[in-house]
Amino acid sequence: MPVYSSLTHALAEALVGVLWFIEGSDDEQMDPDDAVKVLEGVAHLISTLSSDQRNELTDLLGMMADAEPNPARREFLEGFPDGFGLVGDVV
Repeated sequence: MPVYSSLTHALAEALVGVLWFIEGSDDEQMDPDDAVKVLEGVAHLISTLSSDQRNELTDLLGMMADAEPNPARREFLEGFPDGFGLVGDVV
């Protein structure tokens, strides 16, 4: 079992694990409408983070991507900040 440097890191790993599962699920594993609801819910929650919190999560995701041996999961981690609204204009 990995030991994480902080609660934030552990929770980010858990969040990424759940979202990675949802992204990779086919229609028999998870209803597509439910998957969209979960993904939109996470994107909304992320949109409520402060700028400092978004930066912290973005940096953490970068470290996680750098350490990820699975190329597909590394690509998912690298695309996470843009895909879930951590970067760019915040409304």
